Amino acid sequence: MSEPKAPTPTPAGDTYKGWLFKWTNYIKGYQRRWFVLSNGLLSYYRTQAEMGHTCRGTINLATANIAVEDSCNFVISNGGAQTYHLKASSEVERQRWITALELAKAKAVRNQAESDDSGDECPTSPPTSGQGGGARNSNSEVQSTLRTLGSKVEDLSTCNDLIAKHGSALQRSLSELEGVRLGGDTDGKIRQVTERATLFRITSNAMINACRDFLALAQAHSKRWQKALHSERDQRIRLEETLEQLAKQHNHLERAFRGATVLPLSQSNPALNSLGSAKGDASDEDDENEFFDAMEDPAGFITVPADPKYHRSGSNISGLSAETGIDDQSLCDEQSLGSNPESPQSLEVEPVRKRRTKIPDKPNYSLNLWSIMKNCIGKELSKIPMPVNFNEPISMLQRLSEDLEYYELLDKAAKCQSSLEQLCYVAAFTVSSYSTTVHRTGKPFNPLLGETYELDRLRESGYRSLCEQVSHHPPAAAHHAISERGWTLRQEISLASKFRGKYLSIMPLGSIQCVFEKSNNHYSWKKVTTTVHNIIVGKLWIDQSGEIDVVNHRTGDCCHLKFAPYSYFSRDVARKVTGVVTDKEGKAHYVLSGTWDEKMEFSRVMQSNKGENGTEGKQKTVYQTLKAKELWKKNPLPEGAETMYYFSSLALTLNESEEGVAPTDSRRRPDQQLMEAGRWDEANAEKQRLEEKQRSVRREREREAQRAANLPEEGAEGVEVAEDGKEEGGGEGRMDDMEGHYGAAVKSVHQDNYEAMWFERTEDVITGESMHVYKGGYWEAKDHGNWDMCPDIY
Repeated sequence: MSEPKAPTPTPAGDTYKGWLFKWTNYIKGYQRRWFVLSNGLLSYYRTQAEMGHTCRGTINLATANIAVEDSCNFVISNGGAQTYHLKASSEVERQRWITALELAKAKAVRNQAESDDSGDECPTSPPTSGQGGGARNSNSEVQSTLRTLGSKVEDLSTCNDLIAKHGSALQRSLSELEGVRLGGDTDGKIRQVTERATLFRITSNAMINACRDFLALAQAHSKRWQKALHSERDQRIRLEETLEQLAKQHNHLERAFRGATVLPLSQSNPALNSLGSAKGDASDEDDENEFFDAMEDPAGFITVPADPKYHRSGSNISGLSAETGIDDQSLCDEQSLGSNPESPQSLEVEPVRKRRTKIPDKPNYSLNLWSIMKNCIGKELSKIPMPVNFNEPISMLQRLSEDLEYYELLDKAAKCQSSLEQLCYVAAFTVSSYSTTVHRTGKPFNPLLGETYELDRLRESGYRSLCEQVSHHPPAAAHHAISERGWTLRQEISLASKFRGKYLSIMPLGSIQCVFEKSNNHYSWKKVTTTVHNIIVGKLWIDQSGEIDVVNHRTGDCCHLKFAPYSYFSRDVARKVTGVVTDKEGKAHYVLSGTWDEKMEFSRVMQSNKGENGTEGKQKTVYQTLKAKELWKKNPLPEGAETMYYFSSLALTLNESEEGVAPTDSRRRPDQQLMEAGRWDEANAEKQRLEEKQRSVRREREREAQRAANLPEEGAEGVEVAEDGKEEGGGEGRMDDMEGHYGAAVKSVHQDNYEAMWFERTEDVITGESMHVYKGGYWEAKDHGNWDMCPDIY
């Protein structure tokens, strides 16, 4: 299982909520919790569903202190017993939370002050000395305008009372006038009505004038207020961006000061052991997930942005080339390295067939893994009888073919003029082969001895590859791929795996080689260790860790890649990969960084300087680099991938039926086909049949080898052995000689008696390594449909 990614917190009115990681204790580490910021209170819950009934804790921000620890971590404390050590999934998300918390805290403090001063009629206190004169003038103007508007509102209220009073009096006079007969008092009544009507008119005019003044004043100030509001909002946005940039620069400088790593060394950092356990919150509950806690490494080197003068062209670049030793041609290729388009010929190629985009959904079978694994602790995975419930419906040969998911990187590498640039693409290709494994917790089928798999994408993508299982114990597969774009990839991988109870370690042995036809550059590298966590309890998740040296044997260039193991205590992002490309003299030219499940970027090194001594007196190098550019980015998974074993678009096509493939091809394997169709019970029975058939064939080869070596078969007559294990009449020495001779012959059965069909073991003249190399003949046999030499393995 990969580390769960927290969604971006979302504001809703005055409420801000989202996922954060909260420190609990050293046993459980950081745990994922749902935080809600509302009305100046920060509360957290174990899940979103708990918001309606159970709150795990609350802090009043009006009296809280907010402190930033590093790029992702921050602390909130109210000065008492409540202290929250929190961790965001990224630096940007942490800054959003800090901004929201600071604004909520300021509002809470202001509301509390207004509540305390609600009975005080004193005018607003003047600004503090830290504020500028402009702020004081603006505050004074706003206060004056508010007082004027208040007086106008009071005038309107007074006019309203007068209109009501005089209107009532006028109505009474009119009523009395209707009831008076024409006589002596008529003139008096009419005079009274006239006077009251005059008063009503005067009051109404005053009301109208007051309204006109209020409207004019509001219109005069509304535009200014709108402009001021927009200005304040723009200024707030700029301040937030500036704060975010300053936070990043501060973190970068802090790392540089403390010796934080871009490419760590292999020594662990003992400083983490000194952290106090008081940091945890003992009231938090247990979670089901277990996480692998790796210690951080001390700094190997530091990268800082290069001086802007290096981005300018002209004489400065020429001077830089002479100063730093970078050739002009390599500098001129800087723009082409970031985006190397495919050739027009490749874009015109139409696919011969439409590949499938779906496979049957994975059935929901329950499996008690502990009942299978509890008796297998310490054994190799290849020797443990596993049901298909633990598998995914492809073989290990097809998994090797998936390394070509991002073959375009090698196509681009083949076009590079500079070997150092080419090495960047080869290193990115090395990392990209792990991107398909992030959610793939299923185990591929162990290939049968002699099993093959072809991946023919010659007309679609310009390459084709062939894999063959060349050994069964230890299991080893040979792979050969060739492209029309001028590169050849070959590898022989043997897996050594150990089950450790809580996790499973898979160590690929053997090397991978890539040769470019045009430049004759010959690269080689090895794979890192894959670890499957939470085997017993919790959800399975995958991690890659270790170091890789990609070496160009022709020029001596090297790229050292570091796959950092996942740790809750790390300041870096999860699944991080870093690397440095150096020439044969050890001079750095490129720095690579990214993650093995998302993307890789590279930066050109302009200058390098030896920094101050770090941990244990080791000196750190400071690299000044240009702006990073994207080198590789992972393709999105197909829709519904979670129900299709998290297969990539390429993996969905690997088991698709193909005409003319060899009888030993993995597509023809019956148990694998039954599992993909969802018929797991039948697949398990078929898997047992195939394994027993393979064991019987192996025993027959052993007997043939024993007969060829003139050795008695196990259990045969002619050698009488006493109960104490010694040969009668021969003594202990002869028995030891016989066992040694017999063991050597049996070992020869495993290693030498089986001859691969399409590969032969040779020693590479460049690297000096002995490996199985494609000897030819497969594609010719496919063209003629001649598979007579293929064994019957199914």
